[in-house]
Amino acid sequence: MELQQLNLPAIELKSRTVNERTEVFDPIRKVYISLTPEEWVRQHFIHYLLTDRQVPAGLIAVEKQIKVNRLSKRCDIVVYNPNGQPLMVVECKAPKIRINQETYDQAIRYNLSLNIRYIVLTNGLNHFCFELDYDHQSHVQMNYIPSFREIISQ
Repeated sequence: MELQQLNLPAIELKSRTVNERTEVFDPIRKVYISLTPEEWVRQHFIHYLLTDRQVPAGLIAVEKQIKVNRLSKRCDIVVYNPNGQPLMVVECKAPKIRINQETYDQAIRYNLSLNIRYIVLTNGLNHFCFELDYDHQSHVQMNYIPSFREIISQ
């Protein structure tokens, strides 16, 4: 599989081949995962959160299962504060998938059970971050992704 260069810092992924399929090691889940275009983006974004945004690994959940209107859903990445409250949801898509209103709506549905402050949408090429304002029932699109220190100081 030819993987596309992303608009994220380059990383060295620990990988292996099993039955002619490439798997990469996920440092959060501590398991090998089949390397798909979406997983390529997810692993790059995890690395970005850990190194650039300074999020502690212990406060990141990957493929977090939640209930939305009694349906089980999985969030790609959830960032928590030190008290275990979710702060940010990151929805990852493959590079060829365009980030659009449907992607935003998917992340907002996850928020029904999480009540987070930030939503990040990425396909590895384009990244969008929104800060949710519950008092005014609105959101503001940010022009950057805040650091861990910024999101816990709010």
